[in-house]
Amino acid sequence: MLSYPFMQNAYMAGTLIAIISGIMGVFVIARNMSFLTHTLSEIGFAGAAFGIFMGWQPLNGMLLFTTISSIGVGELGAKSSRRENSITAISALAIGLGILFLSLADSNASYATGILFGSVIGISRANVVQMMILSISVLVVVVVIYRYLKFDSFDPIGAQVKGLWTRTLSVIFLVLLAFSVSVAAQIVGSLLIFILLTLPAAAAKYFAHTVGMMISVAVAFSLVGVWLGLYLSYVTNWPVSFFIAVIEVLFYFSALVYQRIRA
Repeated sequence: MLSYPFMQNAYMAGTLIAIISGIMGVFVIARNMSFLTHTLSEIGFAGAAFGIFMGWQPLNGMLLFTTISSIGVGELGAKSSRRENSITAISALAIGLGILFLSLADSNASYATGILFGSVIGISRANVVQMMILSISVLVVVVVIYRYLKFDSFDPIGAQVKGLWTRTLSVIFLVLLAFSVSVAAQIVGSLLIFILLTLPAAAAKYFAHTVGMMISVAVAFSLVGVWLGLYLSYVTNWPVSFFIAVIEVLFYFSALVYQRIRA
């Protein structure tokens, strides 16, 4: 299996995706932004469609759209009372634009399928290098702001009382999340990217009691889901996103059973 270059690329890209998703997912869950990850996945679809329309790499279009939109959500949604409405409005616009760009580009159904559900075969070595650069950039920024991000995510009231720059921190986090969505959508697809950014971390919180342990467990769950999903996809020729979704859902329900037994 690993003798094929496309599977080598898929496993390298999948490993990067799992690590980034596991780390970012812990803060997504802590900040109650699961709904936003779903919205950014739809925005990523519009960005990829725009990239195809312009003759770019889909990843470049995703980065453009998700980054601009995340900053917009951060500014428009500064007040919690209007955050959901802002996200809904941007999401609706993104879906409409994605359909429009695909129509104007005269792309066949395989392009749309690849954007929505990911494509193992479509991952090239150049894509892997680009994803590696983006992943390292995200990790470096997370390491730099980790202490402040942890404080703001798990104790937002205390962060405000201490005078932490919460609004700027929120925008930075949203941009990092946009990068993570764009990176992960290459394999999982823009439609299902929220799975890796929510379920591993949601399951991890039942097994760990510190932020560091939650990140470690979430990354482990993500890695198992991606690696096993790629293998099963290769063996069966079924979509890799299906297997990743099933595996991560099983992890989550196992966590619920574990919590019930402990209680």
